[in-house]
Amino acid sequence: MKKTLLALLLLTSAAAFAQTSPAKQALVDKLLELQRAGIEQSAQALALRPALQMEQAVSVALQTRVPPEKREAVAKEVQADLKKYAEEVVPLMRQKAVKLAPGTVGVLLAEKFSEDELKQLIALIESPVNRKYQQMGGELQKSLADKLVEDMRATVDPKVKALATAIDKHLGSPKPAAKPAKGAASAPRQ
Repeated sequence: MKKTLLALLLLTSAAAFAQTSPAKQALVDKLLELQRAGIEQSAQALALRPALQMEQAVSVALQTRVPPEKREAVAKEVQADLKKYAEEVVPLMRQKAVKLAPGTVGVLLAEKFSEDELKQLIALIESPVNRKYQQMGGELQKSLADKLVEDMRATVDPKVKALATAIDKHLGSPKPAAKPAKGAASAPRQ
């Protein structure tokens, strides 16, 4: 049943893709090329997700399962393995995402947008105003994050300390909670 449904969906998608006029397909292709960086970034995030989850688990395991004198060496080995994974998997995922985009994203664009809408979308993406806005993304985020941290530090820092104390209690740690890192309430750096 699942295989039949999957085959039907694939045929429907292929048929919709095949029914696209050459002019419309050229617009879809151009739009995909304009969005290539975003497609690659999505693939990279997907590729790195398991490594980031493992890295968080390792952080805990280092403290609970590895003798203190071996922690630094084990951490370096783990970091080397994580780096090797990223170097191997990220390029493959990015390449595959770009290859799959025409048959997935491209089909949806062709189905959901008219030629005129695709032209408008391309014009919007290529507009100098949009490019300027996109280039300011990091600056805009940093501006908000800096002000948010500044305004919320007095509220958040005591809560971070209380959380650390509660976690230490649950873990049965006799020592006081570790101080939060400088700027614990801050957003990740750009």
